[in-house]
Amino acid sequence: MTELVVRKIAWEFDRSVPFLWQPTNPNFGIFCNAFTFIAVPFEKYIISSLRQAQDRLSEDPEVAAEAEAFLRQEAQHAAAHRKHMLALIERYPALEQCYQDTVKPYDDLITNRPGELHAACIAHLQAPFTPLFKVILDNRDALFGGSDQRVASLMMWHFVEEIEHRSSGLILYRHLSPDPWYRVKHFRRTFRHVSEVAANIAAAFDRHIPFEERGASATELMSPALLVDEFRFRGPGGARRRARRPGAPTLFNAVPTSHLAKMAWRLALSQMPHHNPADQPLPEWAATWMQEYEQGTDMTAFFGTPPATGNAR
Repeated sequence: MTELVVRKIAWEFDRSVPFLWQPTNPNFGIFCNAFTFIAVPFEKYIISSLRQAQDRLSEDPEVAAEAEAFLRQEAQHAAAHRKHMLALIERYPALEQCYQDTVKPYDDLITNRPGELHAACIAHLQAPFTPLFKVILDNRDALFGGSDQRVASLMMWHFVEEIEHRSSGLILYRHLSPDPWYRVKHFRRTFRHVSEVAANIAAAFDRHIPFEERGASATELMSPALLVDEFRFRGPGGARRRARRPGAPTLFNAVPTSHLAKMAWRLALSQMPHHNPADQPLPEWAATWMQEYEQGTDMTAFFGTPPATGNAR
């Protein structure tokens, strides 16, 4: 049976939450804000698509239990990020249209594509989360240090739980479509869809939020060349290239090159037909987060700086 834990945490956000919640790394802040705007419709898409396949998932009691726990976790994620998103929309009302524009592509997928493709899409997008979020959690002090603890704590919770249910998407996909090559066949379709959604969100951020309130270009950040640029500024001549480029530090500027290289390699491997997220190296700190939760720690203020005063934890 599944070992996933459904954690109901009392997240609270209001218009006092700044868009630039991580002033020392504006690009990381924009990345996480975009993650919020993607998370709400994507989590709802996961729930809708797997509910459509519920009869088939119920054929196996263990698969059914995995699906139910997975969906309950995703429902918690959608609800929490919706609170964060609504706080940003209250500050910037034009972002409501950004949200609506993000919902539509996922609604179109539900309407126009078969259940097997939904399962493949979910497995595709869940697979790279483990190497990506391992790098973020392993470098949490550099990436989250000095940031608003409301948003930092939200993101850490979500990243930890994505690692916890890292195998769920693949388990459900394999039950609905045993052919491992079907998922690979739809790789380009899946990531083209995600890239288009991310680009539209970035354009909305740049259009509706003054530069001084975001600190960097969202469009440049969310470009397909994200990782290429990270490596261009490392190694021989990298410092000179970085000096010629004005603006905020890159998203992973504070991450060691060795961590970034391993992440890139594992991201590529995550899309292979026989890849299993269960076999991936995990961030040790994820277990620390779970232990703190079990001990009753207030996870809404677990990391970062309180809004008014206080020191980063």
